[in-house]
Amino acid sequence: MDHRRRALVRALGAGSTLALAGCGGGSGGDGGVPAGNPGTPNQPTDPDTPTPPSPEPEPPAAPNVRFLHGVASGDPLSTQVILWTRVTPEEDAVVTVTATVATDPAMTAVVAQYQAVASADGDYCVKVDATGLLPGRWYYYQFEVGQQRSPVGRTRTFPESWKATDRARFAVVSCSNFPNGYFSVYKAVADLGDLDFVLHLGDYIYEYGAGEYGDFPERVPDPPHEIVTREDYRRRHAQYKTDEDLQALHQQFPMIAIWDDHESANDSWHGGAENHDPLTEGVWQQRKSAAREVYFEWMPIRPREPGNTDIIYRRFHFGDLLDLTLLDTRLESRDEPLPAVAGSLDPNRNDPDRRLISEAQMDFLLAGLDNARGHWRFIGQQVMFAQLNILEIPGLTPDMKGQLLAVNMDQWDGYTADRDTILKHIEDNRIDNVVVLTGDIHTSWANELYRNPAVLVGDLFARPLAAEFVAPSVTSPGFPDGLAELASVALPVVNPHIRYTELKTHGFILVDVTRGRAQAEFHYVNSIEAYDLRGQINDRLTKVVAVESGSSRIKEDLPLSRPRTLRTALFHPPVEHNQEEVLS
Repeated sequence: MDHRRRALVRALGAGSTLALAGCGGGSGGDGGVPAGNPGTPNQPTDPDTPTPPSPEPEPPAAPNVRFLHGVASGDPLSTQVILWTRVTPEEDAVVTVTATVATDPAMTAVVAQYQAVASADGDYCVKVDATGLLPGRWYYYQFEVGQQRSPVGRTRTFPESWKATDRARFAVVSCSNFPNGYFSVYKAVADLGDLDFVLHLGDYIYEYGAGEYGDFPERVPDPPHEIVTREDYRRRHAQYKTDEDLQALHQQFPMIAIWDDHESANDSWHGGAENHDPLTEGVWQQRKSAAREVYFEWMPIRPREPGNTDIIYRRFHFGDLLDLTLLDTRLESRDEPLPAVAGSLDPNRNDPDRRLISEAQMDFLLAGLDNARGHWRFIGQQVMFAQLNILEIPGLTPDMKGQLLAVNMDQWDGYTADRDTILKHIEDNRIDNVVVLTGDIHTSWANELYRNPAVLVGDLFARPLAAEFVAPSVTSPGFPDGLAELASVALPVVNPHIRYTELKTHGFILVDVTRGRAQAEFHYVNSIEAYDLRGQINDRLTKVVAVESGSSRIKEDLPLSRPRTLRTALFHPPVEHNQEEVLS
């Protein structure tokens, strides 16, 4: 059933055309002026009579295309933002695509146009780095091929890093497994209206085949087998981008995204993955390279340099209010994880040469902490940073796939030297206002971060060095009923630095930041199984925690923040969700 609504979009206004490097441009002829007078063939032309110009040749008709995968924007800077779409042509062709940016959702107040080309080499994905925009502004954008137009998207630029900025609001999401249910969480986020951006901390797609990790009706993964090749990864990304709720989310807000493991394979590291068998699935480096390249094709992110899909860690500045550093704790330099149970007792776990991130990435992170432009220092990354000081919780169901052990060697507990380097640096340099944002484990946590949080011999009575907020999943399973409630009671007894857990319900974190505090509001949806309940929030479960400026001590049960209805949702209204592409 097609649940999308059809909307007509008014014609584009005139605007300047800026051709980007590497994009296709137009070509013209010399007119082909004939030698004789057209009225009297074979007669010499009177020198005083001007020769009429020949008509310009008709440009080739634009190929028929559809915009089946929506539009998206991402990686906003102060004067530029990435715009993304994918065209689906009726037959193979090189397609010239125009991207138009305007200040109104009707696309009449045009401020810029850009051209790009889409071809089979890039799976017909289109990415435009829309430069020359004004800082701290909302914009609307649309793609066009001939008379065929995409849905309209809404995006924004960030304030300059020196600009006094009083507030930021963004949502944190992760772990969206298509065959495990509807993307109800994405709809809930899209309906908020007043966010500055969405932070996706990974597992945007999953690699498993049909029935291997979720079997929700009518949401069979495509292709139906585990994805291994470049074409496999392209088909899986394409399927996810047809989901109406994911499309709605991308239409409303720019996204800042980083990969986790399932964008390649479960529990991946630089030299392999738990879910990769070289004997049947080929060379890991080839699979990893294909996964990276397709991710850059299909996601609205900016590579450090053209063609470089190896490095994804990067940094953003939202005025002078916050810096956001994104880490790659998966594919760049991670050593192979230790065994889940035996690894907790393995002395190699504390080896100073054992790496979760490379020396170059560590230097990038520490330099950002030292030289922050923002009042708050946020770190977005994949695996839980806080210590979990018990060995194991038995009885986890197969659906958990080893994702959440009491001491999980896949997270920073398995790479203690790198974690201690970061915490020691924060402590020695007296760096305030550090907040770690984490995904991966399908459950919600609010943790205070110490170098040693042990109950008897630790430093729990000292000042916390930072705070961590772990986001629940979009659809991927958490703890089963019963065990979730039991673990939530038991975990803080031996881990008092863990101040809040919710271990089974799907949702997102709304982060509201002012100069006085950084607040995390955990929101949960009623259902991922009922289509008609998509996007509905279970207010009974909402949890609000925060840290105040100058202190990383977590405070609980605070009032919800107020939405910015006038500043954003009214003056820069959301676009209509899930509108179909139209002909002008």
